[in-house]
Amino acid sequence: MIGLQSYLSVGAILFVLGVYTVLTRRNAVMILMGIELILNSANINFIAFARYLGPGIDGQVVALFVIVLAAAEAAIALAIILNIFRLHHNINVDEVDSMKG
Repeated sequence: MIGLQSYLSVGAILFVLGVYTVLTRRNAVMILMGIELILNSANINFIAFARYLGPGIDGQVVALFVIVLAAAEAAIALAIILNIFRLHHNINVDEVDSMKG
């Protein structure tokens, strides 16, 4: 049986990789993928704590809520990225510095 520490370790590794991706990448799509890694690491921790610390289903419900928020965030962010690409023909976040429509 896999212990709680294993789940927390995987969650911590995913969180660190996500933060590293967000901080080091200039491509907007890669930054979005880093944010997804961070949210998935939180989901792993919610599920692990719900399984090992309590008989309730609170962790699973919160994980489902996070998944729904991540899907909505991805849809909105991809729409913004597509509009930035249409206007500037580039999606590097450090090269796109104007917010005029």
